[in-house]
Amino acid sequence: MSIDVKIINRSNNNLPAYQTEQSAGMDLQANLEQPVTLKTLERQLIGTGLYIELPKGFEAQIRPRSGLAAKHGITVINTPGTVDADYRGEIKICLVNLSPEAYTIQHGDRIAQMVIAQHETANFVEVESLSETARGEGGHGHTGK
Repeated sequence: MSIDVKIINRSNNNLPAYQTEQSAGMDLQANLEQPVTLKTLERQLIGTGLYIELPKGFEAQIRPRSGLAAKHGITVINTPGTVDADYRGEIKICLVNLSPEAYTIQHGDRIAQMVIAQHETANFVEVESLSETARGEGGHGHTGK
């Protein structure tokens, strides 16, 4: 299944694209006038130059790139970030450096990935009790390591 997503590209980078036939995410590239160096534990919003219009009932999830995280400790701090269907601003990525060394981001570097996902909205129905389950209130590691 595919959907049409309107996009404005105010960078000189290519549009996001799937790298393989069954990829879920598309890489997003940094749109920078000059390199940005992230010191250890520093975080910054990095622009992409991209603006999108998603259909109602869809979101864009912003996730870390596994290679950037594994090799350099650079990740998306609010992962997954959500771009709502009614947001019209620039997609910016909140990156954080979790490594002990500074890391420099250059214009055009692939800094995150974007997954387009359908979602439901919820109507809360206030009640006095919930149905019983075998799990009950067990959570936060209650089943062991």
